Amino acid sequence: MEARNIKRQGGYSTDLANNILDATQPIYLLSTELEPQVKFEEHKPTDEVIAYKAWFSQAGLPPFEVKFQNSFKLPAYLTVVTFEQLQACEVNYHFYFKAQAVMEVK
Repeated sequence: MEARNIKRQGGYSTDLANNILDATQPIYLLSTELEPQVKFEEHKPTDEVIAYKAWFSQAGLPPFEVKFQNSFKLPAYLTVVTFEQLQACEVNYHFYFKAQAVMEVK
């Protein structure tokens, strides 16, 4: 996801995530399972999993990926979700997200 006129700051921030995503619009889960992110050493992948990722969508934004520390069972495809402790950071005009968990909106 690319930056659009948002104040730049360093590191992950809850405020930045709140500025990017619209709290009045639903967020949809696009993944059916978590994708493991492996550790790289000397530009080569190892067998060590360091995080898990899933894809999401919100009207008006391109699909975006969120990283999680732990593995868990995702809700069903296209479920409306919210995040626990969602944060975002900007690197070279692109945004990256991380959260503790994702929960189905009922």
